[in-house]
Amino acid sequence: MERKRADIIADELEGLIFDGTFTDGERLDEVQLSERFAVSRTPIREALQRLAQSGLVEQLPRRGVFVRQPGPIELIEMFEVMAELEAASARFAASRISDDALKELNQTNARCNAAVEAQDTDGYYRENERFHALLYRQSGNRFLEQECLRLQRRLQPFRRVQLRLRGRLRQSMAEHERIVAALEHGDGEAAAREIRAHVAVQGEKFHHLMSSLKPAAE
Repeated sequence: MERKRADIIADELEGLIFDGTFTDGERLDEVQLSERFAVSRTPIREALQRLAQSGLVEQLPRRGVFVRQPGPIELIEMFEVMAELEAASARFAASRISDDALKELNQTNARCNAAVEAQDTDGYYRENERFHALLYRQSGNRFLEQECLRLQRRLQPFRRVQLRLRGRLRQSMAEHERIVAALEHGDGEAAAREIRAHVAVQGEKFHHLMSSLKPAAE
């Protein structure tokens, strides 16, 4: 499926923010960006709206759009909450998930594995999002699903950059397989434990994430 131009631009803008090209507090001008990407202002606006959802930019009325990078403490707090919300989803899903949904999870994992073999980080991330969204839905709790999706959108750029850590794709794939195995056995505690470890930012994942933000913080 062909990706929207706005989504491609949003991904490129994320990279420019992470590498320090656009620094914290800098105003992003729609006209300049439309010239930079050789597009009309409409996909630029859509891309900036997506970045606003993930919190990488802030839209201020009558002032414009400004880069906003969260600090380390804010990021860690968001990942802590994300890990616990996903753990709750997995615990509920272990007793509620349908056979069809388990089949779909395994199919998504197969596509994730193909992306690992191709070293396609962006492709893996898109399938990874589907994997997690399916798990939220199978929790059987609509409110929890919506909260997970909201925070997932907020953390999108930071979860994507984590996958660029050497060896992380294969590690993430192995974690997916353990999560599905726990769900297939109906073991809610194991499923919660596995996905909590999968989402949590600690050790090498923490250092990699912080180093990705370093240019903007200097």
